[in-house]
Amino acid sequence: MSEIPAGYRVDAATGDLVYVVAHRQSRPNLPLDGCPFCPGGIEAPESYGVRWFPNRWPPIPDARAEIVLYTPNHDAAFWELTPSEARRVVDLWAERTKVLGERDDVQYVLVFENRGAEVGATISHPHGQVYGFDLIPPRAVAELERTTPDMFEVDAAGDRLIVSNGRWHAWVPYAANWPYEMLLAPAEHVGDLPSLDDESRDALAGLLLDVLGRLDRLFDEPMPYMMWFHQRPTDGRSWPTAWLHLHIAPLRRAAGTPRFVAAGELGSHVFFNPVDPTDAAARLREA
Repeated sequence: MSEIPAGYRVDAATGDLVYVVAHRQSRPNLPLDGCPFCPGGIEAPESYGVRWFPNRWPPIPDARAEIVLYTPNHDAAFWELTPSEARRVVDLWAERTKVLGERDDVQYVLVFENRGAEVGATISHPHGQVYGFDLIPPRAVAELERTTPDMFEVDAAGDRLIVSNGRWHAWVPYAANWPYEMLLAPAEHVGDLPSLDDESRDALAGLLLDVLGRLDRLFDEPMPYMMWFHQRPTDGRSWPTAWLHLHIAPLRRAAGTPRFVAAGELGSHVFFNPVDPTDAAARLREA
C-alpha cells in the first residue's frame, strides 16, 4: 500500500492498519427505550420501507459511516422479506455505494452486515452498514491483486456449489475459513453494486433470500453471521478485473456451538476449518 491517510496507525511488524476510535466506548450497547430503528424510534421517526442514516457513533470521520435499515419489521430475518422488499435493500446498497463513491475522500465503499449479538450486533432489528474508506482496505487490495475471471466460474465450484439461479451463484470456497462460509457472485462480470442491471439485482435479492434461509434451517436456529461485499474501488482508476462478490461467514460449526478464531489462528494467520467445504456445501444444499 502506498500512502496511508492521516488517522491510521501502522503495525511496524506486520503492516496491519489500526484506526483508534476511543470515542466509541461511550456508545450504548443496547437501546434503553425501545428500538431506535423501528418506525417512531429516534433513527426512524417516520414510516419507511428501507432507510439509511449517518451512524451516530462512526468509526471513521466525515460522515463516511452509515446505517441501512432493511425493513420496519423488528423481528424479521432477511430471508423472511418478500422478493420486492429484498430488492429494495439491494437498490439501497447500490445507491449508497454510488453516493459515497462519488466523494473525493472515498476510495472504497464497504457494504456489510453483522447479524446476531455473538458477532457484535447491539441492536437486533435487521440492518447493515456502509463505510466509505479514504483508502482501499488491505483485504480488498489483496483480492484485487489476485482476482482472475476463472475464480468466479460456476464450474470451478464443482460439488461445493450450493445453488444457482442463472444470474448469481452461491458456493462454499475451496479454502473456506469458516465451516459454512459462502461466496456469492454474478455469473457475468460486474464490477460493483451500482453496475448491476435490473435482472441481476432481482437475482441477487432472490439468492440472498435462499441462502440466508438455508443458514437458519441448518441447525434449526438463527445463524449469527458476518457478510460483506467486495467491489470495484472508487479511487478513479478503472480496475477492469474487479468482480463484485459477497462473502458470508456464519459463526456456528454445529448447533449451539460457535466456531472461534483463537490464538493458534490469530498468532499464525493460518486457519483451521473443522468442516470439509464439500460436506458443508452438501448440508447447505439439503437445508
